[in-house]
Amino acid sequence: MKYEELKKRPKDLLAATGLTVDEFEELLAIFTETYETRFAMEQTVDGKARQRRAGGGGKATLRTAKDKLLFILVYEKTYPLQTMLGLQFGLSQGRTNLWIHRLLPVVRQALAQMKLTPEREGYAVANSELAVEGGADLIIDGTERRRQRSQDEIQQQAQYSGKKKTHTDKNLVLVNCHSQKVVYLSATQPGKKHDKKLADEAMIVYPPATTLGKDTGFQGYEPPDVVSWQPKKAQRPGINRRG
Repeated sequence: MKYEELKKRPKDLLAATGLTVDEFEELLAIFTETYETRFAMEQTVDGKARQRRAGGGGKATLRTAKDKLLFILVYEKTYPLQTMLGLQFGLSQGRTNLWIHRLLPVVRQALAQMKLTPEREGYAVANSELAVEGGADLIIDGTERRRQRSQDEIQQQAQYSGKKKTHTDKNLVLVNCHSQKVVYLSATQPGKKHDKKLADEAMIVYPPATTLGKDTGFQGYEPPDVVSWQPKKAQRPGINRRG
């Protein structure tokens, strides 16, 4: 998988990384600068002194900054097994693991520099620029992702999500309706925990005049000085619900 090939298929790039071509290119500039600052050209990927000039010897699989960024974004977006990610990029599982640990801090630092990282503490939302970008119109929701079934019976029960019918990890997210950027991301919790309980424990402080969209999982969650709304399910045509 190479960026120069994938950018010709914008829908596939979006599915693989969550970014459009323009968004990818914008992040790439900061990512490249951050990578070059963190890692000296005189050292190999393993942190050893180079015996040849950079570019000499065998050609690296993740040779360009574009492919490095594509690699780590695919990992973050799809979270595949390292073996499967390696197959997509022509890497062994061991090299895949090395590149993940090398590149994760770089992309996180680049996103922080661009002020795109979500708040991790509920009280910080009140002063977040992401929360008021275009207006303080937010949506709250719980997100779940499958996880390996634990061997511990107590953990099994805590991680089992009746909604998803499988074992999951859960996070609470707050998204700005205008920018579609994630404003707040909670700590990871077991999949069994209810959405409203997650929201109550987060103790989120909202900006003034916030409107908050929520689904039925947050029934009864009414933060002070916030106007909340809940979408209604569209009635299927041809069905008479009276009587």
